[in-house]
Amino acid sequence: MARTKQTAKKSTGGLAPRATTTSAQKAAKKTIGAGGVKKPHRYKPGTVALREIRRYQKSTELLIRKLPFQRLVKEIAQDFKTDLRFQSAAIGALQEASEAYLVSLFSDMNLAAIHAKRVTVMPKDMKLARRLRGERN
Repeated sequence: MARTKQTAKKSTGGLAPRATTTSAQKAAKKTIGAGGVKKPHRYKPGTVALREIRRYQKSTELLIRKLPFQRLVKEIAQDFKTDLRFQSAAIGALQEASEAYLVSLFSDMNLAAIHAKRVTVMPKDMKLARRLRGERN
């Protein structure tokens, strides 16, 4: 018989090893009642969020949809002058600049939350980030 390597096992600190469960017991845990419906797989909290962060950091595409952003720009422009027209390149440049600003602001907000020993970003983090940048309102 071929030799196999031993894998390290975590020490239980002198406690007796726990009783192992059989495959029938494991299958019974996955089913709900007598219906035999298997529970859907769920990732641990935060796993999907970290995966999304990595995905969006790799990508370069715009994250805000183009048409809703275009409608917003035109709506804001109506307050200053009616019947304004925009080139598509101008809308694209505004969207690039807006997304870059938002990404930078959210990273500053995250740093403020981490500084306060929190993982949740709050409105006060946005206020602090904008105040440190010297922005108004």
